[in-house]
Amino acid sequence: MSDSWLPIAYLFAAVLFILGIRNLASPRTAPLGNGMAAVGMAIAVVATLLARDVVSYTVVLAGIVVGAAIGTVLALRIQMTAMPQMVALLNGFGGGASALVASAELLRYVREGESPTELVSVAIVLGALIGGLTFTGSLVAFAKLQEMMRGAPITYPLQRTSNAVFGLASLGLGVAVAVDPTALDAYAGLVALSLALGVLLVIPIGGADMPVVISLLNSYSGLAACATGFVLGNSGLVISGSLVGAAGIILTKLMCDAMNRPLTNVLFGAFGKVTAGVGAAVEGRAVKAYTAEDAGVILSSARSAIVVPGYGLAVAQAQHATRQLGDLLEKRGCKVQYAIHPVAGRMPGHMNVLLAEADVSYDKLVEMEQINPQFPETDVVLVLGANDVVNPAARSDPGSPIYGMPILDVDRARQVMVIKRSLNPGFAGIDNPLFYLDNTMMVFGDAKETVLKIIEALKTL
Repeated sequence: MSDSWLPIAYLFAAVLFILGIRNLASPRTAPLGNGMAAVGMAIAVVATLLARDVVSYTVVLAGIVVGAAIGTVLALRIQMTAMPQMVALLNGFGGGASALVASAELLRYVREGESPTELVSVAIVLGALIGGLTFTGSLVAFAKLQEMMRGAPITYPLQRTSNAVFGLASLGLGVAVAVDPTALDAYAGLVALSLALGVLLVIPIGGADMPVVISLLNSYSGLAACATGFVLGNSGLVISGSLVGAAGIILTKLMCDAMNRPLTNVLFGAFGKVTAGVGAAVEGRAVKAYTAEDAGVILSSARSAIVVPGYGLAVAQAQHATRQLGDLLEKRGCKVQYAIHPVAGRMPGHMNVLLAEADVSYDKLVEMEQINPQFPETDVVLVLGANDVVNPAARSDPGSPIYGMPILDVDRARQVMVIKRSLNPGFAGIDNPLFYLDNTMMVFGDAKETVLKIIEALKTL
């Protein structure tokens, strides 16, 4: 079969990829964007299978069936709170697949006694290096998020120096392989170092920075796929990989800006080293604990309310109860909005997805820059499981590890209600002065159960 139609198929797929990403920019059009990108990928995969020599269509079909079955089960069973872990694993598998393909192509060239072009040699090196790093780095991110290993930063003496040495050594081996693709010992060393670097670059990063890490690893997986596209001479893979890589880098930059952290700091793995209890400590003050019924009384007279969702809401699966509370308040004449911090939760857009799942209207989700000026004129702010993103120490305490990070200015509202299970600190591991302010009332308990109790209390008033 002639391959003359293949570039047209890949071009059509690329257009669908681009339109899909464009539609992902809005929660309202995100489902359409997902569908368009999926169709584009299906076209690219089918075109490749029809145009290339395939060892066994039976094996390919078996892989599709097994993969589809696993994906279906995971999609039905994975809780929203575990989606960041799932994304981390998918990033890792993508990077690992790219490294395997690059390795297989190199071995094929050596076995057949052929010499790859300089471009292909460099692409093989990049596919192995970035793919291997992405694979192990994503596994570490998964283990941290799944609490299979300590979520706090893991550090040791001369960490940056040793990472730099490993990085330079991997680059040196990469140059050696690019110059002489038959140097399999050097290639094996390159793969081993890339796997080690993935671990070493992620272990010093704490849970507070996991959204940035996931976004960065997503970009790495795209870059590895792009390199693999050059290895295979597949323009569809080059296009899709470059789009994922570019989108991931852009999102990483936006996330870094939201945390007031330089992108270079992320790239060199020198961030997230916070010390529990440093800064933001509040001495000699006690919180004021209230009941759900007390919260209901306060909300019954509110004319304006802002809900601030956090990871605690996700853990408790309280998004549907929160929407019910918002609907009830609106029926009583209260204006209700939802404040979205860019890094709330454990992955980019975590809170948007949760609230969209509960059918909260998109126009009620307000980004940080637009909602912050409204807090001083708001009667009640309801904080559901958020911590670091509402910590006023980020504005006022130069000794705090999160000092300078843009936050939601909830402390400036007339009344703040914080629903938490306990006073345990957030990912940054520091106390939150918000809990001790005169205009803050703490309601301790599970977010879902507490919100349902507030709803019942409101109905009686």
